[in-house]
Amino acid sequence: MRWPQLLGTTLVLGVVCYFMPVNEAGDQGGDKPGKQVEKEFSKEKYKFNYLLYLPEGYGKEDKKWPVMMFLHGAGESGNDLAKVRKHGPPKIAEAKKFPFIVVSPQSPGMGWQVEGLNLLLDDIMAKYKCDPDRVYLTGLSMGGGGTWNLATAHPERFAAIVPICGAGNDPKQAAKLKDMPTWVFHGGKDPTVKLAVSERMVNAIKEAGGKNIKLTVYPDAQHDSWTVTYNNPELYTWLLAQKRPAKK
Repeated sequence: MRWPQLLGTTLVLGVVCYFMPVNEAGDQGGDKPGKQVEKEFSKEKYKFNYLLYLPEGYGKEDKKWPVMMFLHGAGESGNDLAKVRKHGPPKIAEAKKFPFIVVSPQSPGMGWQVEGLNLLLDDIMAKYKCDPDRVYLTGLSMGGGGTWNLATAHPERFAAIVPICGAGNDPKQAAKLKDMPTWVFHGGKDPTVKLAVSERMVNAIKEAGGKNIKLTVYPDAQHDSWTVTYNNPELYTWLLAQKRPAKK
């Protein structure tokens, strides 16, 4: 599926590889728009691999694109990026011709190192043409929890978040997300991460004054509530409509 009508004058983010020289097109050597490539990130105490997808047309003109960071589930942890390609945006970005730069890090072990992810985003924003007002965050299962945690740690940098069947969220942090456009998804019969986990976080944000938050429940779905979600064009239409508000 193509979304050319949605792009308008949106910005371009590229992802950085520390060890690749910048070429005249403004991307890192070896990157090919329309193709997903493997990268390595290393800074301070953090070191992990990630996938980078640049949209078709990236680098052909001085144009900016939106950015999506995707966080995988527990089963895709380790040092084999082929696992990260199994689900979500890394699986479908090329076929769907995503109008985002997609950054998909791989957790070396269980859980997510929030500050490592934040440093990766810093690096991306510094080395590629990116729109700081259109940075989106999403993840599934363990990555859904990572989405909540990274967003509450750094709510200032995201335009919208999409946690899917996310574990590990903290309702005590809900007030930090009361102004964040948020769309939550969960399976009604999820045996792994109970629906109540998402419901508690959503309710806590609403109680804190949040008005731009919604929860979609698939009544008969179990833990895999991500396949149908990431295959839904309405999700990307909604994301592209979100923009970080201007600083006061």
